[in-house]
Amino acid sequence: MDSNTFDPPPVEAPLRRTARDALKIVIVGGFGAGKTTLVGSVSEIRPLSTEEVMTEAGEGIDDLTGVRAKRATTVAFDFGRISLDERRVLYLFGAPGQERFWFLWDRLFTGSLGAVALVDTRRLSDSFHCIDRLEARAMPFVVAVNRFPGARPPLDRVRAALCLDERVPLIECDARTRDSSKAVLIALVRYLTHLREKAT
Repeated sequence: MDSNTFDPPPVEAPLRRTARDALKIVIVGGFGAGKTTLVGSVSEIRPLSTEEVMTEAGEGIDDLTGVRAKRATTVAFDFGRISLDERRVLYLFGAPGQERFWFLWDRLFTGSLGAVALVDTRRLSDSFHCIDRLEARAMPFVVAVNRFPGARPPLDRVRAALCLDERVPLIECDARTRDSSKAVLIALVRYLTHLREKAT
């Protein structure tokens, strides 16, 4: 799976004049987990991407285990948009996965309703930091396992390996397809709604 291959939006949708309420969700995950792809597959506009070509300068710094074919990497964030209705607009921010760019995460988290932690089971250890950061900030999140070719451990094993609380939703996805990416966002919204109802 080329992590940067996705279905482009069918039509470039202008922002409605009636739009008033902005909502924000952040997509986090390890290097090469498919964050740029997920944002691009579900955005109604051509996504803003800060991907740069990987060069020899990254050798010895970037661990390419499992992602040898990767040729570009996000160096700031990815940005996409979904109009939910006449007034509400959802903005998606994909965080950079490499450790040297993690300092940007706190800025991206500011004002966010919740997050999606995108997991690549070929590089499961990359997910620990993401989940730790979300838990430390008490940020509501769901975990989405992006299914790449090869080994596909069952979700219960992934949950155990990540020491993930049973209450945190864990789902499978294919970040390249719009419907699958939408299902991830819907799972997060349902979880946020559940937490809000529980708190009242």
